[in-house]
Formats: sequence, C-alpha cells, structure tokens
Amino acid sequence: MKTELISRERLNTVSLSSDEIARYSRQLILPELALDGQRRLKAARVLCLGAGGLGSPAALYLAASGVGTLGLVDADRVDLSNLHRQILHGSSDVGRSKLESARTRIREANPHVEVELHEVRFSSANAASIVGEYDIVIDGSDNFPTRYLSNDVCVFAQKPNVYGSVFRFEGQASLFAPHLGAPCYRCLFPRPPGPGMAPSCAEAGVLGVVPGVIGLIQALETIKLITGIGDPLLGRLLHFDAERTSFRQFTLRRDPQCALCGEQPTITELIDYEQFCTTEEPLAASSDIPSITPRELKEKQQRGFAIALLDVREPYEHEIARIDGSRLIPLGEIFDRVQEIPREGDVVVYCKVGTRSAHAISELHGLGFTNLYNLVGGIDAWTDEIDPSLVKY
Repeated sequence: MKTELISRERLNTVSLSSDEIARYSRQLILPELALDGQRRLKAARVLCLGAGGLGSPAALYLAASGVGTLGLVDADRVDLSNLHRQILHGSSDVGRSKLESARTRIREANPHVEVELHEVRFSSANAASIVGEYDIVIDGSDNFPTRYLSNDVCVFAQKPNVYGSVFRFEGQASLFAPHLGAPCYRCLFPRPPGPGMAPSCAEAGVLGVVPGVIGLIQALETIKLITGIGDPLLGRLLHFDAERTSFRQFTLRRDPQCALCGEQPTITELIDYEQFCTTEEPLAASSDIPSITPRELKEKQQRGFAIALLDVREPYEHEIARIDGSRLIPLGEIFDRVQEIPREGDVVVYCKVGTRSAHAISELHGLGFTNLYNLVGGIDAWTDEIDPSLVKY
C-alpha cells in the first residue's frame, strides 16, 4: 500500500551526503527502497511516545535506518529495573533523565538524526500541539490513559498511530489509522479494562526481549509507511507468543458504532483520560479496604503489637524479597488455604504495589474476615520507606 506521508515539497529539499550514502548503502541497494525511499526516511518526522521498553528498540532502529527527525516524549528517569529491556539506557544512566540518556545513545548510533525532546507528561493539554509537529506516532506507552489519548489525538490529526503493547511473554502490534481505512484503537477496545484487571509490567513482569520484538515491529511498520514498501499492518493485529515463538494474525475492521471514528461519533475532542480509565475507584485506594502505611506498620511492630503478615504474591517474588515473618499464600490459592489465615488479631496483607492484596482482602471480606489491612504501596513502598536493603524488582 502506497501512502504519501511526506509532501513532494518537503522531499525536494532533502539530499543525502556522501557519508549518509555510505552509511545506508546496504539499504540503498534494495530496489524497493533505493535513493527515493532513503530520502523519504530522512525527510520524515516520527514521534515516539515513551523512551522505555518499546520506544528504545523502535527509536534506535529508526535512527539507524536514517529517519531524519525523532521526537521523544517521556518525563521519567532511568531506574535500574529498566535496564533489562530499555536498551537506550545503560548502567551509568541510572538516575538520569531518560530523554537525555536517549539522545546521547541515538546520536552515537547516527549523528545525522535530529532528536527533539519533549520532557513532559503527555496529556490532553499538550498532545495536539506535540503530535501536530510529526508525520507518524509510535505509541510505546505502558498505560491505558496514554493509549487512548494517543489514539484519539492521532484520529483528530489524521496521523498514523503505530500501536504496541507487551505483557509477560506476549506482545501485540497494529497500525491504527481511520483516515487510511483502518480501525482505531477504540474500535478494538471501546472501553479500558476495569481497575486491577490488567496488571502493569511492574506487577506481572515482562521478559526483556519481548518489548524488543514488538518495538522492532513498530519500527518496521513505520519505515514501511514512510517509504511505501510492502503491506503495512492496517486492519490487522499481530500477536506474538515468546514461549512458543509463534505469531498469529487477526483481521480488524472499523466499527461503524465507534464513539470516535464511527458514523456518528460522540467523542469530538480530547477528554480527561485519567478519569475515563478509572471510572471505578481502584480497590487499592478504596475506603472499603482498611489500609496501613509502611511507617504505621513499623511503628506498631516496634511497640510490640502482634501483627501477622500475609504475602499474596507468587513464590518466585517471595524468594526475591519479603518482609520478615510473613506467610506466603499466593492470591490464586487464597480460597483453598483460607484456614491458614488468622481470624483474630490484625493481619496485614501485602503484594508488590498494593493491588493484588486489596483484591485478596475484598474477596476475604465475603468470607467474614474483619481483621485485614492492606499495606499501602506494597513491598515496594516498604523497601523505599523502611528497609532499603531489600531487593527491588
């Protein structure tokens, strides 16, 4: 499918230096690409939302391939737990701005690429002005508010949205672009999952190479769109299973009832995406779930209160780090081992960040338990505030 993302006027202003011709020579000899395709790459302006697991491989390979301008949106700093998958960053970058780290690495990969940094939280207030500067958007975000926002702003701006997501050993990618005849993200997912139904990578984990595979597919689809090579993922969803090393493909169709790109759209402007994606109060913050902070728990322990600790994470998580004296009963085994949970005295339930433990307490309330407290922030918060010697994973 041939798409004209780059205007002829802009293309006519682009030329390649002898250094660039040598650098891209193995691409230039492909008849499907040739000099015209390489000039299109140099003329292109691509925006990456996120410089993390997906944005790292996508940005690096787009830079290496000769995309002329890369915009990066990210407001985070490099954390040690990022490094197994976020290959834009290295050990010496821990604590550094992700965007500064990314710019250094991209310039090393290809000094001919212009890198534009947007060190802000992508929001309804700035999305339209940022996206308006680019030809195509790569969504490397890891949360639902940003996915819906990037989808909606791209639909309004008529910019292709190269989608990717990962979970544990799986990933998926597609290309959303109603103006090119393809569906949008809302055609596939009209509403976000309920709170706690889709755990983040911080809770569920992800094999480091999986975002690498999906990020490279996003880069590939971007290059195909810019140059007109091949058949892009318009109207198709590609699913990758790393455990079986298998790919499956699903056909997607535009939903005529879609609230955004359907025949009678009801969404005509950017909305409050945080509110849209949290229509129900998260259990971890619910007033119906009694809670205790790490500092409150520590104070009670120091004052001699008898408090039982219940860890509802998985056994491999318990092996990595645990609060002294805690009993492990994984969330999936709660009902089978309910007799092991004390019904008298205070019991503090914890997981990694407080979501699974809140769900455990909610379920146990239905069995008559009234002595359970959720550890706010989970073992992550306990490590940060009370015991930094614990390994943070």
